[in-house]
Amino acid sequence: MEKEIDEKVQGQSLVLENKPENTKKLYIESYGCAMNFSDSEIVASILTNEGYNTTQILEEADLVLVNTCSIRDKAEQTVRKRLEKYNAVKRDINPKMKVGVLGCMAERLKEQFLEQEKIVDMVVGPDAYKDLPNLLAEIEDGRDAINVILSKEETYGDISPVRLNSNGVSAFVSITRGCDNMCTFCVVPFTRGRERSREPQSIMTEIQQLWDTGYKEITLLGQNVDSYLWYGGGLKKDFDKATEMQQATAVKFEQLLEMVAIGFPKMRIRFSTSNPQDMHEEVLHIIAKYPNICNHIHLPVQSGSNRILKEMNRLHTREEYMHLIDNIKSIIPNVCITQDMIAGFPTETEEDHQDTLSLMDYVKYSFGYMYSYSERPGTLAGRKMEDDVPEETKARRLQEIVDLQRSHSAFRTQEFLGQTVEVLVEKTSKKSENDLSGRNSQSITVVFPKEHYKIGDFVNVKITNCTSGTLIGEAVGYSEMN
Repeated sequence: MEKEIDEKVQGQSLVLENKPENTKKLYIESYGCAMNFSDSEIVASILTNEGYNTTQILEEADLVLVNTCSIRDKAEQTVRKRLEKYNAVKRDINPKMKVGVLGCMAERLKEQFLEQEKIVDMVVGPDAYKDLPNLLAEIEDGRDAINVILSKEETYGDISPVRLNSNGVSAFVSITRGCDNMCTFCVVPFTRGRERSREPQSIMTEIQQLWDTGYKEITLLGQNVDSYLWYGGGLKKDFDKATEMQQATAVKFEQLLEMVAIGFPKMRIRFSTSNPQDMHEEVLHIIAKYPNICNHIHLPVQSGSNRILKEMNRLHTREEYMHLIDNIKSIIPNVCITQDMIAGFPTETEEDHQDTLSLMDYVKYSFGYMYSYSERPGTLAGRKMEDDVPEETKARRLQEIVDLQRSHSAFRTQEFLGQTVEVLVEKTSKKSENDLSGRNSQSITVVFPKEHYKIGDFVNVKITNCTSGTLIGEAVGYSEMN
């Protein structure tokens, strides 16, 4: 989301309310980042208008779609196993079933899927979902269907997404697409294209629709939300070619964030993901100014070594990142900062690894997403750098990062002991039907006895206990956000 698209949303089949007049059945799964999940909601909306109802029963589906992630090899291998499953069902149970691949993996492996392996009927890139009706017609005529053309505009601003597997409380709202940063390990600029932003009023309209239907929290979503820049359409890199009027009236991220905060004072606002060199102080002051903007910043760093950061083309140094962290904590004292970290990037030494651990000690992140490096074909690192850190070394370094993060997470949750926090109830606790679960402003899970409270309530909870990842407490009343 980044999120430099990480495997933060697990694979899941998605279901929405069916229309009685629809006769065809769609089974759709989403893997990878929050943006993929959001895109699946757009796909379901488009196909609902084409006569498809969703189903959780794979064997009865007329159309099976998997929305894919290419950020790591593990994600691609997971999708390949699912494609094997789909094709076994198609061969043995439902020969009329059609199978399609969506998203980043579709763009990267289009010819391989359709021509070499012949394991899918349709390949659709992240910017081509509006073409799904035409592509389905191609399949009906007996032809392979493919569209992976990347757009120069925000593609789906005029589509109202359906909300799949929704809790009716929280929803994603996409505000940007693509990325211009060209980190050497990342496929996003190649699979999702260059940065372009969505027209502000369409964002406000979507949030209004969510508010009108009872949603209490939205996450403004993009590969790099801090780069949001609306000047009338087009790629961000072409902003300098815009007219003086367009440049003078352009809307930046801090302005959009304030618009949403003012427009929906009773709705919680989150955003993800930020890039260190693009996060400006103005954004921090907006977060501090409005109580409905959550005090959580996901700020991927990937490494604590200046040498590795340069090899990654991260465009910031260790010292610049630490200065930003200091600014964030100064302006937003009760902020929660979270991370993405890569262990074993090409040429990483033990000294580089120790720099990462020392940076983690400096920040003491609340939680993080940590991975060992996997080479991605097409990236600069994949083309130019040898993947020379042994797998056992990667595994050991990753475990050291995970262990340190676990201790920092415990430290951060313990800071809440005795405090009263505002919780938006999202669901019943997995461990007990007598408990409710939600998140506080810092995005930390809070569990407390259900009593008379319900999903969608804002509840003040006094924290009495904790684990490294969860706060445990007792409700003391409704919050002012209700």
